[in-house]
Amino acid sequence: MTDPRPKVTPSMPNPIGLISMQVARPFTAEHFGWFERIRAMGYDFIELLVPEPGVGLSSLVVAAVSAAGALGSFGHAYTAPDAMRAEAAAARARTELPFNLNLFTAPVPSEPPAEAQRAAVAALRPLLEEHGLPVPERVPPPYAPDLAPQLEAICDLKPAVCTIHLGELSPAALSRIRGLGIRLGSAATSVREARHLEGLGADFIIAQGGEAGGHRGTFLGPWEHAMTGTLALVRQIVRAVRVPVVAAGGIMDGAGIAAALRLGATAAQMGTAFVGCPESSADQGYRAALASDAANHTSMVRAISGRPARCLANRFTALSASIEPTSIPEYPIAYDAGKALHAAAKAKGEFGYGAQWAGQGAPLARTLPAAELVVQLRSELQQAHAQRR
Repeated sequence: MTDPRPKVTPSMPNPIGLISMQVARPFTAEHFGWFERIRAMGYDFIELLVPEPGVGLSSLVVAAVSAAGALGSFGHAYTAPDAMRAEAAAARARTELPFNLNLFTAPVPSEPPAEAQRAAVAALRPLLEEHGLPVPERVPPPYAPDLAPQLEAICDLKPAVCTIHLGELSPAALSRIRGLGIRLGSAATSVREARHLEGLGADFIIAQGGEAGGHRGTFLGPWEHAMTGTLALVRQIVRAVRVPVVAAGGIMDGAGIAAALRLGATAAQMGTAFVGCPESSADQGYRAALASDAANHTSMVRAISGRPARCLANRFTALSASIEPTSIPEYPIAYDAGKALHAAAKAKGEFGYGAQWAGQGAPLARTLPAAELVVQLRSELQQAHAQRR
C-alpha cells in the first residue's frame, strides 16, 4: 500500500514550493463558513479537545464534550483501524454532534544500526533490570501503526473533522479526505509551517504555542527554533494565512479563550484542561502529578518517545537530563521501550515513568466532569466578553 506521507529525498532538500504549487487552491468563504455553521447550532465558541495520545480520551469523554457544545477529539496516533471504528461508533451512539479524529503523520524511521541500538539499551539497562524487564538486544519494527489503513478508516468513518500532527500528508491523501467533505486541520509551530500547510489545502491551522503539552508539532526546521508562545504565534499566523486559525497551548479557562479570540483566532484547542476530568482514563499517578507541584515544572523531553514533548516533572523527565541525547532513538522507536518501562514500574506502584503530557497552564487544571467543564468555560468566556464592553 502506498505511503500517504509526502516523499522527501536527499535531492529535494526543500520540497515545500513544489508540493504547495501542486495543490494550491484559492481561498473561499467556505473555510470560515464551516465554523459559522457550527456556531449557528448555538455554541458561543468552538473548542477542540486536544487529541494527545496517552491522555486516555475515551468515547465517553469525546461524546460528553461534543454534546456539551465543544468539538471532542480522538487521538488515534497509535490506534488500529478497527479500534478507531469502534470508538467512533461508541461516540455516535451517545451523540449525533460532530467530533474530530486526529492522526500523527511523522515519518516512521527504519530500524537503527545495531551500534545505535546498543547505546539506547545501555542507557535504560539499569531501570529495565530494576523493574524486572528483559534487556533487549534490539527494538525491532514495526514502531507505529501503518498510516495508510488508518487513513482508510478516516475515509470510511467520515468524521466532521480530521486533524493531523507532526507533519503533513501527501497531496493525494489530502485531496481524498477533503473530497469526502471532511474538514482538515493541521498543526503549525511557526509561520513557515502555517503557510506551507495552507498551500497544501488545510481548512484551518492549529497554532501550537510553546506552552502546549504533548508532542511538539514542528516538522520544518529545528524544534528549538519554533517555541514561540501561543499568543504571539496566533497573531503572527493570523496575519500570514487566510484560513481560520485555532489557538493551542496554555489555554485553561474562558479568559484564555477570549484572549486568543481577540488576537484573531477562530477557536481554542484545549487538552491539559481535560486530563483531570473524571471521565478521562488518566491513571492515578498522572492525576496526582497534575495536582501536585510537578504541574509548575513542565519541561520538554525527548527520552520518553524520541521526539520533544512537554511533560509534567516526573522520574522520566529527571532521567532524560542524564541521558546523552545521541543515545535516544528516533521517534517513535524510543516510545516502545518507554511504554514497557512505564507498564513494569506501574505494576510495582511507581507511576513516575508515564508519558504525563501537560502544558504550562497545568497549575490551572480542574477536576470537573467534561460536560460541566465545557459549560463553565462558556460562562467564563461570556464574562470575559462582558468585561470588555
